[in-house]
Amino acid sequence: MPDDILTLWQAHRRAELPDVPREAKGELWVLDEVVGGCVSFYLNAGGALDPPRVAILEDCRADLARLMPELEEAAAVYFGRLGLLVRLLLDVTKKPGEQGPQGL
Repeated sequence: MPDDILTLWQAHRRAELPDVPREAKGELWVLDEVVGGCVSFYLNAGGALDPPRVAILEDCRADLARLMPELEEAAAVYFGRLGLLVRLLLDVTKKPGEQGPQGL
């Protein structure tokens, strides 16, 4: 799965920032930056996340789930990919026997 995360992250970094609803713009861009920071940390730490970053990603997952219905096609693709990155990161950090995150 680390290769999936790296590949998806590289695609996300190459993608053009989409237009988003004005009322959600600030929150979406912050989510993009925060998740990006967690991905970078994960990749630079040899595939590990500390508990505070896991908690941050859980919050980001909830925020993305709330905001996604407002997004049009290009933005939905962009932030859907971001949500997939969140899910993959949370999946690799769960302990054996734990259930993975629901939703995004």
